[in-house]
Amino acid sequence: MSAAPWVDGLTFGQVLEQTAARHPERDALVFPQFELQLVYRDFLARVDDAARGLVALGIGTGDHVAVWATNVPEWVILQFATARIGAVMVTINPSYRPFELQYVLRQSDSTALFLVDQFKSSDYFAMLNEVCPELASSEPGKLKASEFPRLRHVVAIKGKTPAGTMSWQELIRGGQSVEPDRVQRIGDGLKPSDPINIQYTSGTTGFPKAAMLSHRNLLLNAYYIGERQRLTHEDRICIPVPFYHCFGCVLGTLAAVVYGAAMVVPAEYFQPAATLDAIENCRATVIYGVPTMFIAELEDPTFVPRDLSSLRTGIMAGSPCPIEVMKRVIRDMGAREMTIAYGQTEASPVVTQTGVDDPLDLRVETVGRPIPDVEIKIIDPIDGRELGDNEQGELCSRGHVVMLGYYNNSEATAAAIDQEGWLHSGDLAVRLPNGYYKITGRIKDMVIRGGENIYPREIEEFLFTHPAVEQSAVCGVPDPKYGEELCAWIKLKQGATVAEDEIRDYCRGQLARFKVPRYVRFVDSFPQTVTGKIQKFKIRERMIEELGLTEEETA
Repeated sequence: MSAAPWVDGLTFGQVLEQTAARHPERDALVFPQFELQLVYRDFLARVDDAARGLVALGIGTGDHVAVWATNVPEWVILQFATARIGAVMVTINPSYRPFELQYVLRQSDSTALFLVDQFKSSDYFAMLNEVCPELASSEPGKLKASEFPRLRHVVAIKGKTPAGTMSWQELIRGGQSVEPDRVQRIGDGLKPSDPINIQYTSGTTGFPKAAMLSHRNLLLNAYYIGERQRLTHEDRICIPVPFYHCFGCVLGTLAAVVYGAAMVVPAEYFQPAATLDAIENCRATVIYGVPTMFIAELEDPTFVPRDLSSLRTGIMAGSPCPIEVMKRVIRDMGAREMTIAYGQTEASPVVTQTGVDDPLDLRVETVGRPIPDVEIKIIDPIDGRELGDNEQGELCSRGHVVMLGYYNNSEATAAAIDQEGWLHSGDLAVRLPNGYYKITGRIKDMVIRGGENIYPREIEEFLFTHPAVEQSAVCGVPDPKYGEELCAWIKLKQGATVAEDEIRDYCRGQLARFKVPRYVRFVDSFPQTVTGKIQKFKIRERMIEELGLTEEETA
């Protein structure tokens, strides 16, 4: 039985205050790329300076503050500064283009937008001006945009400060006119049940929806995932995953603050070598990532020789974890207490996780047990009846993890959360007799070929056993005879060569005939979200175009 979480009943600001009081001189935020290292006392001071700056702008409790940026120090400071005054942080995917930015800014009713100037080939201000042409002729803080009636402030947190915008430094200076105890008084009036974060679903299918999450949603999640890893203030969490996603800002930054651990951020975006550098040079004890990230680290030319002996634990999540990758992370990276977590944005995000003491087979073949005080059931996707052990159905969760709802979208909320409070995941899963869960696929991913139900993950796991295959993605494409046929995109290991027919022959030896991919394509990369989830709908679209197929043929 777990001890009662000390964070329950508190807000972000109260948790940060208590952690800074307990561990004032311990590292809080370490950014090697920016040569920044803040201890908790100084981190809290930076957060409160930014909170005063927000108050000076007129941003109050309940206002929505959008952040469109890569993993920069100001992102983390804003995460806690907005929470200190009860503003709701709207996290925007840094890979979004103008159309997506326009949708999120309008749908979220944001009052302010904080952004970096550029990243790689993306000019963020050019994209913003495309959807908000009024910015260039407006005074800072007095924006009036036809598309975004509530948007008043645009703040540059890195790089240039174009017309109509305010710099981060100006924000901080403006906050000096606000009495420090004003932030404290605002914080004292907040409730743990207040919304504090709007996370947009990652968009592997359809348009993203805005999940509203509370202080309590996120703090309890951060506490319990840390408990499963046995985190303490001695730990140093390497966070190469993006902040805009729950993996980065809940399991990463927030969990660090809950436990007084250090946040070690390798770079603005995921780079395998920079991540390995951060582990080695900053003596990280915890490493996070999705399977594609771990594969990239293990295959990086600089992987050997390195001293990664500080690593102890971590989380692999975000998409199905190939068994062999997990084994190599434990064996070759030394993360002997590695865990696997499963969840969804709407669940704050984790609902199940393995433990550090679980046998290897459970840590590589399941996604663990429910975190404390969370109920899970498996239901028949067709008729909704509850299923027993070893029966495949949709995973549903209930408890402190469930979001408040989708912002401005009551219809989608009602579709996701039923009248009994169960959150429907859309994921297919099986509960084992020992109480552990296996994720077997997505309901929408299921391929129906000639009346046979095929679950792509089974085939992907099998393809991974081929010595030449580094990664694969399997989906269905339209077929006039069978309704759907299987297509496999395969990335080969460096230097490996294999023919399409060899892959099919390999499958025929072990899989039923209807599970053998008709189409095999060798690729260098996959269409992915920033968090590393493969976007199979894009693979399907490309194959339909390449093969001259039509969706109507599946009817």
